[in-house]
Amino acid sequence: MALHTVKIACERPDTCGRSLSLWDCGEIARHLVGEGLVPKISAETVRRILDSHRLAPWRKRMWLSPKTPRDADFAARTRRIADLYTRPLGPQERVICADEHTSIQPRPRLAPTRAVRPGSPTQVEHEYRRCGALNLLGAFDTRSGKTWGEIAPRKRQVEFIALLEQVDADLSERVTCVYLIVDNVRMHTGKQVLAWLEKHPRFVLVHPPVHCSWMNQIEQWFSILVRKRLRIADFADKEHLAARLRAFITEWNERAHGFAWSEKSFQKILAKCEQAMLKAA
Repeated sequence: MALHTVKIACERPDTCGRSLSLWDCGEIARHLVGEGLVPKISAETVRRILDSHRLAPWRKRMWLSPKTPRDADFAARTRRIADLYTRPLGPQERVICADEHTSIQPRPRLAPTRAVRPGSPTQVEHEYRRCGALNLLGAFDTRSGKTWGEIAPRKRQVEFIALLEQVDADLSERVTCVYLIVDNVRMHTGKQVLAWLEKHPRFVLVHPPVHCSWMNQIEQWFSILVRKRLRIADFADKEHLAARLRAFITEWNERAHGFAWSEKSFQKILAKCEQAMLKAA
């Protein structure tokens, strides 16, 4: 029985003919009985068996595919990001991260959301109307924490340039070097963007390694936005949503702060790069 349980837990449900993303104890128990592998087994028994083998098939985490080479270029890009995040900057330098939070829906509720009361939490109507979506293009100053946002129905080079125009107009002329950390996608590197960069030479594009969006600090800010402002989506329409997003950015900038990054943040991935390069040598 234990052997069958462990075997099933170590296989993807789809390969066992089940349309599930992940196993849980109850589903494994039902599958074992349904396949005639055991006459009877409870979810609790499955849990104990899996626990004794340190298996938790209901959990998942992201990882970097070995098909993405952790080579010298990967290490160099990582070290450059680490340097920009951790070293003291000169008065003429800024490090700014930019990216997009896409498809933010207003989701107006069919009944008004009720505020918290003694003995009762905030109550949100289950049903809502669909009325389109917006995209938030954001930029984050890694030292001050100041954030800029461009809100638009679409996300193209035009909208990205509009965000860059905001940043450019807000920065002092004394700032002569702006390291702009962005993913290496067409929206950030297309002809229109490159033409804009030629006219604004103080902006320097810096690309993190592939599949390393966690190195872009705007993602940390987006997570705060989701937790504090988008956890309950009950905006009347897209215009109301856009106004509330702008208000959140304004309120954030009144008390903005950077995030604490150190060289230790990059040590683990750099160590793996060194191991991979030693094996390849």
